[in-house]
Amino acid sequence: MQWARNISQSVYIGWNIGKYTGGMGLSFIRIQGLHRLQGEVGIQGSKNAVLPVMAAALLHSGTIVITNVPNIQDVFCMMGILEYMGCRCQMEGHTLVMDTRGLVPVAIPEGRVKQMRSSVMLLGPLLGRLGEAKTCHPGGCSIGKRPIDLHLWALREMGADIRVEGEKITASATGLQGVRLSLPFPSVGATENAIMAAVAAKGVTTIHGAAREPEIEVLCRFLTSLGAEVFGIGTSVLSINGRRPLKDGEFAVPGDRIVAGTYLGAVMAAGGEAVLSGAPVSHMGETLAVARKMGCGLEVQGNQVRARMRGRPRPVKLCTGPYPAFSTDLQSVTLAVASVAEGGSKIREDIFEERFATARQLQKMGAHIIIDGGTAQVEGVFPLMGSRVQAADLRGGAALVVAALAAEGASEIRGYSHISRGYEDICRDLASIGGRLVLEDP
Repeated sequence: MQWARNISQSVYIGWNIGKYTGGMGLSFIRIQGLHRLQGEVGIQGSKNAVLPVMAAALLHSGTIVITNVPNIQDVFCMMGILEYMGCRCQMEGHTLVMDTRGLVPVAIPEGRVKQMRSSVMLLGPLLGRLGEAKTCHPGGCSIGKRPIDLHLWALREMGADIRVEGEKITASATGLQGVRLSLPFPSVGATENAIMAAVAAKGVTTIHGAAREPEIEVLCRFLTSLGAEVFGIGTSVLSINGRRPLKDGEFAVPGDRIVAGTYLGAVMAAGGEAVLSGAPVSHMGETLAVARKMGCGLEVQGNQVRARMRGRPRPVKLCTGPYPAFSTDLQSVTLAVASVAEGGSKIREDIFEERFATARQLQKMGAHIIIDGGTAQVEGVFPLMGSRVQAADLRGGAALVVAALAAEGASEIRGYSHISRGYEDICRDLASIGGRLVLEDP
């Protein structure tokens, strides 16, 4: 059997707004577990970094070249939205060329917005460039309440008139103004929208309580590469001097810290030794710390992480939180690793209340998990049992793949369309280091 199939080149060939990636909703991953991992795997470009960068490109009327772009569904969906609005997007390999000169003020189709939550970040740049935006409440993974109140509040503070009628959002501004914003919670999306709007606003905008996630830093550095003035990058207080002339540019997206953490979790669950190349090590502090606590031997050199796992993982106690705390996006993967640990773990989720939905699927594989409010008590057992399970969200689906690598017999992971939103080709990548997994069509 051929254990890996490269789908990345067939996913996107000439997007148009009426065409979706299609067919993936019924595809599933078949995995034969208990094969130790060995080898080297490259880490794709960051999903959570490239999407706001693509949105921020709308602030400039010209040509933007973005490199190290992952071939994932969310990127293709964003390309479709931008093309519908008059931009020209051309993807060759992992390089995206955007010509934003043709941007026009049209309502974004609800169907496109519902496919991805990141579409909400178009509000700031559209208001800044065109003075208006028409969209609706975004979609994305069902991992709990994800209100956009802070996004709308920040833009209103800067002078935008925003009307919400049911699912529809209509925003306009005769001219955004620089203001002092104090975010009550370090929302990543609200921080991104405020930064992008502030670049086009008149005067200085100061954002207190800004999110500090690495993707915020990437967005700021992209904007400064185009000529924007952003100060305090990497801190919780950002200052943006608006109305600076922007220019054409080229920008490289860093590696995806969540994908790197997922593949690190795969090595920890299945055992073995692997090198993660192109990993954004400077963005992975708490991820690497937790891996070490769980008994994974790590050697870090430049953008490479060598992970070595002998025996079962050690149990862990952790709590998710805003960066630099442990990322909620890796909670599900860690839950899968803890399910095969030698002892009891305690994992608390403080960001999204529905992240533990994956626990029910892990239980089908024999995991001993008890959910009590926002806390999961996990008693490790090895091996898990190969089963047919259903991915309900992006990161939960990846966690089930990790668990299946440590399960006896064959597993089927349904709901591949969720996983492909953020992982370019998880089958190809894990098969390249010895995993036995293949993507199959029904």
